[in-house]
Amino acid sequence: MKDLQEILAIAREVGWGAAEILRSYYHGTAKDPNLEVQYKQNEPVTVADVAVSQYILQRLQATLGNEDFAYISEETYQLPSGVAQASAPWVWIIDPLDGTRDFIQKTGDYAVHIALVKETRPVLAVVAVPEAQKLYYATKGGGTFVETRDGSLPLQVSSGKRVEDLTLVVSRSHRNQRLDYLLQNLPCQNQKSVGSVGCKIATIIEQHADIYISLSGKSAPKDWDIAAPELILTEAGGKFTHFDGTPLQYNTGDINQWGGLLASNGEYHELLCKEAEKILAQFDQD
Repeated sequence: MKDLQEILAIAREVGWGAAEILRSYYHGTAKDPNLEVQYKQNEPVTVADVAVSQYILQRLQATLGNEDFAYISEETYQLPSGVAQASAPWVWIIDPLDGTRDFIQKTGDYAVHIALVKETRPVLAVVAVPEAQKLYYATKGGGTFVETRDGSLPLQVSSGKRVEDLTLVVSRSHRNQRLDYLLQNLPCQNQKSVGSVGCKIATIIEQHADIYISLSGKSAPKDWDIAAPELILTEAGGKFTHFDGTPLQYNTGDINQWGGLLASNGEYHELLCKEAEKILAQFDQD
């Protein structure tokens, strides 16, 4: 198997290529610029998702093959047939278009997520934000970088703020009563609306926000929503855990990330996790 830096170089190149394809659909310059919106389990899926998924899978498989790696992409994932599948130790977890609603509504907040997971934890991640023309990448223990046409720079999360002064990055669309109650009762009340988990986490590592909370309701975020963003955050000095402090796990046979998840610049992480549990317990009693 190639070493991690060689694999990262390939993943970054693929990330930029995927970003270019999405931009061509977004700006109507693609060969087939008519975005046919279909709904899969109530989520919008466009021809752009499918085109980018095919591109990423073909490029990675052509360069890296199928011997060492399994591949899970949002667009090709089939729900397990009830038969327990032995999960491969190395798996690529891919979201070709995170933030489809934002893509369709033209907010610019959409991203490409590519993560390489070993056993249950990410070791390499690429998050491309096409409209910002930025690509964030990280390897386990290697730090987080942002790449633009001008080169790469290391990134670090914010520090030194009071808990009241922290800014939460929140969704435009995925909201429910429990989440609203939680956000209204946290000690920090500054909020910034951003679509796509990848764009939200990029906002934290660019120091424009400090916290993101995900709370599953009827559905939950999937492995491909979280795996790449988690690594770029933690390698920039942040934290991303369940409310009870346990690490997130991927490639477990269940692609859902249930429960409460908190991503932060790390400074008040445990305090905010405990606070979130307390606030939700109050809500559930009422």
